[in-house]
Amino acid sequence: MSEAPRSDQIETRVTDLVIRLALLGLFLYLSFALIRPFLPVLVWAVVLAVALAPVHEWLAARLGGRRRVAAVLLTILMVVVVLGPVAALAGSLVETVHALLARLHGGPLHLPDPPQRLAALPLVGERVQELWQLSSANIEDLLRRYRDGIALMGGRLLAVLSHVGLEMVLFVLSIILSGMLLVPSPGLAVWAHRLVARILAPRGEQFIQIATQTIRNVSRGVVGIALLQTILISLVLQFAGVAGAGLLAFVVLILCILQIGPALVVLPVLVWAWMTMTGPQALLLTVVLLPLTVMDNFLKPMLMGRGLSTPSLVIFLGLIGGTLSFGLIGLFLGPVVLALFHDLLKSWILYPEPGPPPAD
Repeated sequence: MSEAPRSDQIETRVTDLVIRLALLGLFLYLSFALIRPFLPVLVWAVVLAVALAPVHEWLAARLGGRRRVAAVLLTILMVVVVLGPVAALAGSLVETVHALLARLHGGPLHLPDPPQRLAALPLVGERVQELWQLSSANIEDLLRRYRDGIALMGGRLLAVLSHVGLEMVLFVLSIILSGMLLVPSPGLAVWAHRLVARILAPRGEQFIQIATQTIRNVSRGVVGIALLQTILISLVLQFAGVAGAGLLAFVVLILCILQIGPALVVLPVLVWAWMTMTGPQALLLTVVLLPLTVMDNFLKPMLMGRGLSTPSLVIFLGLIGGTLSFGLIGLFLGPVVLALFHDLLKSWILYPEPGPPPAD
């Protein structure tokens, strides 16, 4: 007789558990659906807040503990750093368009004759010289001949520019939100530690440290080096009198952040220099630009693995894979995920028993 009530009790508990899990899943789904439009901004804000926390603490200490003032100053500085190159690029593009319109109103547009050394370039030299010669003789005929391709390329360029503009607006919003998170960051850090400890006990604290240090290493090793490379290369291009140096610097910044490298910009500039400048001038520009082009290969290994037990190769693979899979935010998500997975795998292999690992 006791078996039937016990079976009924088990069935009732299972039913209650299923209903609770279903309701919990429904609430989780609805909550995710509500915050999904803001998720990219929130993720970027958290990443920036974690990366800027040491700078904020240092600045707040210099300002007598005024955390709010330090957060406002740091937010303004970040917005200026982000929007400054964009404003310079926009100004350069406007000036270029105005100059082009002025030349069009002044009469037919003519390009200078191609350099004689252009045809000597392997594979593409003769074709490029032919197109350049046609452009210098009758650019209107060239535009009519290739109007379909130019229209298609122009449409794609407008689509890319609109997407970049939207991403820039969202990134500025992320910077502002990260500045708001910096003020209550100690309290938020306590809650984050409690949440992760509840989910991933007993190694939650270690995972928080790995994720935090990985984000800061990536911000220094990728974004920091990309900014340094862009600034140095931009200064060299400006002093060398390269046309469109502001636009080229912007392209260099994007290529460096995406881990492609500035060679796609620097090498054509060097080819142009050897074709148009004197030998000593081109040699000097080459000697200066080539070390700046490869400097990230030496600085990244020193910065990316600092303070981490995760191998630099794992961080680098997460960097590339995250960028290819998730775009720009993957620069940070990829290394963090692979670093945590590496630590989990290492713990599972070396310390199969439950509980915290023994001290080294």
